[in-house]
Amino acid sequence: MPGNEYKTKQKQSLLRVLRENSERALTIEEWTALLHKQGAPIGKTTVYRWMDKLVESGLVRKFTAGRGQSATFQPVEPHRDCDSHLHLKCVSCGKFIHLDCDVMAGVNEHVLEHHGFQIDNRRSLLYGLCEDCLKKENRHGAD
Repeated sequence: MPGNEYKTKQKQSLLRVLRENSERALTIEEWTALLHKQGAPIGKTTVYRWMDKLVESGLVRKFTAGRGQSATFQPVEPHRDCDSHLHLKCVSCGKFIHLDCDVMAGVNEHVLEHHGFQIDNRRSLLYGLCEDCLKKENRHGAD
């Protein structure tokens, strides 16, 4: 049936774009725009529906932001254990960084010991500017 074939092509396009951008965590709007830019005009509702299914299957991680802000979705890298570290997201380019370092383990311990709060690393996302975007911003600010 042609309709099912079309949906399969759309899904394959989405999976390809996710694989090619595994280092990014983007909103549904950003993923949809990226798909359109790469020649796969898939509607936002369809992308949202598929992302929810991919989250349920464990292939995509969903980070919910504050009230009124859009959630971001990041493809899961199979060899990564995201339970043991925090994550960073560039608000300019969407780059997603796994913060694998001993310092953050100390932060988790401090927060638990001194504040009685256990951080859920899998769902924790800190927002800021990546090194490349910070350099661009500093270059433009110097002009």
